[in-house]
Amino acid sequence: MKVRYIDAHCHLQFDQYDADRDALVEQMREKGIMGIVVGCDYESSRSAVELAEKRDHLYASVGHHPNHKELFDEQGIRALLTNPKVIAIGECGLDYFRLEQLTDELKDKQKELFKKQIALATEFDKPLILHIRPTKNSMDAYQDAIGILKEAKSRYPNLRGDVHFFVGGRAEAEALIALGFTLSFTAVITFARDYDDVIRAIPLMSILSETDSPYVAPASRRGQRNDPLAVTLVVAKIAEIRGGDLEEVRQTLLANAQKMFSL
Repeated sequence: MKVRYIDAHCHLQFDQYDADRDALVEQMREKGIMGIVVGCDYESSRSAVELAEKRDHLYASVGHHPNHKELFDEQGIRALLTNPKVIAIGECGLDYFRLEQLTDELKDKQKELFKKQIALATEFDKPLILHIRPTKNSMDAYQDAIGILKEAKSRYPNLRGDVHFFVGGRAEAEALIALGFTLSFTAVITFARDYDDVIRAIPLMSILSETDSPYVAPASRRGQRNDPLAVTLVVAKIAEIRGGDLEEVRQTLLANAQKMFSL
């Protein structure tokens, strides 16, 4: 298969795909789309690995989402990290948006979980896939995450990764890029103009494309289940926003993902 696109973040292991998963994965192969199937806890991480093992054009990331209430199964995640199809740790990070009552105690628990997964990333020398979502009209989660990453980077210079579904501003983008992170954008950019300024401002070599499937379907399928095939629309929209040549943007985003995840 000649790889033309990489969906840097999808959840093909979720039950939304139980009826047609095999057919969809085959369509991805036909269109030259490679996918990184991302776990949110031990069980979904294990399912991601099992799915990736079956297909040459799928890889897995294993980790624990900040809002998942299950206990972090560090030993289970460690075992999964020995699988050659596991190329990253995550999604992990900080999510202050969904907390029903944002308290210092809850934030501290998220930070502790985040730091544990950063430690695993440095131990196994794998990139992180970060989930960072601030409270409304704030950049609080980004500010806290950047502080944690700066401290970790000073001790582990090879720390790196991708910030999934980036919703921050230019200041946050520049700080994360300086720390060795790429920023990935979803099909939300096909119907919302909130991210155009950041997409234009940052270096193309710092951008990845993703779908976050089954969530945030593109404008043509609003309200429906999303899938990794939509990554082609994300790449096309990034090229349009930047006023760049589509083929050049496609090749650069592909190379960016291959470099970040050693694919």
